[in-house]
Amino acid sequence: MPVVRNIYLITGGNGFLGQEIIKFLIEENSDLSEVRILDKAIQQNTLDRLQALAGGRVQLTVFKGDVRDKALLQKACQGVTSVIHTASVIDIWGYISNEEIETINVEGTRLLLETCIQQNVKCFVYTSSVEVMGPNARGDPISNGDEDTVYLSKLKFLYSKTKCAAERLVLATNECLLPNSEQIVTCALRPTYIYGENCRFMERHLDEAIINGDVLHRTSKKQALVNPVYVGNVAWAHVLVARAMKDKNKEKIVGGKFYYITDDTPHMSYCDFNYEMMGPLGFTISEKLDTPLLLMYFIAFILEMVQFLLRPFIRYIPKINRSLITMLNTKFTFTSHKARSDFDYVPRYSWDVAKKQTIAWLASIVQDRRDILNKK
Repeated sequence: MPVVRNIYLITGGNGFLGQEIIKFLIEENSDLSEVRILDKAIQQNTLDRLQALAGGRVQLTVFKGDVRDKALLQKACQGVTSVIHTASVIDIWGYISNEEIETINVEGTRLLLETCIQQNVKCFVYTSSVEVMGPNARGDPISNGDEDTVYLSKLKFLYSKTKCAAERLVLATNECLLPNSEQIVTCALRPTYIYGENCRFMERHLDEAIINGDVLHRTSKKQALVNPVYVGNVAWAHVLVARAMKDKNKEKIVGGKFYYITDDTPHMSYCDFNYEMMGPLGFTISEKLDTPLLLMYFIAFILEMVQFLLRPFIRYIPKINRSLITMLNTKFTFTSHKARSDFDYVPRYSWDVAKKQTIAWLASIVQDRRDILNKK
């Protein structure tokens, strides 16, 4: 029988996670003929690096644009066997308009799913988020939760709401009939906070610490444990579940399901995690919260009221809000046992390796960040 040559489309392929997924696809899939990258932009050095890795064995094709472009989606999905949809807008501060977040995260996902059905795309993997679960406004904790954990979740951030809505669309599309009489297989992965090289959130915290005299702000209490996950392990989970979806024995198991993705990164608060990574570079952090928690909530409430009153006149965005304070101070940890059971997910990188590589990246950029910030 002839070998089926797979074509993957990665939305957000120029992103932090997307690039890692593409690397694994090239390195691990012998039946891969082409990887298509759909993103608003892709740096030439990134493309050169991926092409060197592909070595002419795998074709790389770039589609410049976003998931709201119907004509572009039709071209990008033609002949594709699997889509990994990582593209989304992440905003927990309010910098991006509600309309843009909703149209990209929800309507963009809807358009992409419709196009996949029209183009006979067999497999669809969605990058969801632990934030579709919470934490809720009350800050109810979860300790080592899993896919069966019951939780009263009233989502706060628009980002969380749109990711939840998009995930539901993806899972509801599972087993929809394709024009070729096959059925589409869909699933969603819910990684916890993703860290690693080129993480823009870690870069943001690094900048804030430099501005603060090499001191990290303590905005989360030590007891508010979370379990971050290394980007390489999240990427590997995507590749494994996409592979399982092509297995007749496993497609019924993973189809229509969501999975939490974690690794052996120790459980610690967000702030203590940042210190774990930046402490070796000479940064420090206070033992206690910079501001008492109740006072922090009160200040955030006042700032939100100011934002509301100024809205008709100017666009004011507070640096902190009550939802963010709750997220930073709620114990919220999960396990990925179901992913191990259903599609053999085992992290590729240990905590020691992930920590070493992340610190090395931070060390490589810290002086550049100092120079840039000093010029401002």
